[in-house]
Amino acid sequence: QVQLVESGGGVVQPGGSLRLSCSASGFTFSRAALAWYRQDLGKERELVASISSTDGTTSYPDSVKGRFTISRDNAKHTVYLQMNSLKPEDTAVYYCTTYPALGYWGQGTQVTVSS
Repeated sequence: QVQLVESGGGVVQPGGSLRLSCSASGFTFSRAALAWYRQDLGKERELVASISSTDGTTSYPDSVKGRFTISRDNAKHTVYLQMNSLKPEDTAVYYCTTYPALGYWGQGTQVTVSS
């Protein structure tokens, strides 16, 4: 049974930083490409970062490129999202999952960027 548990969200001022963590189980973590998505109220879920299973190649949309960094620790079955220079438009619930998403979602972690 696939389980994904996100943590690390919170309230932060614009320009601040947060580091999200996602602990995964129920699949062969080291062989899976992984991703972080986010969804704000009334909006579609958006891909914000992905990382390959092989050489750690990462990819980001222009909206977060240069500010967000995805990484993984295969020994800990954990994927991270370092978010710097946060903006109010980054406010959303953040989810981790496989890439491409196969329908497995955790409860997410809320990130609120507000002064």
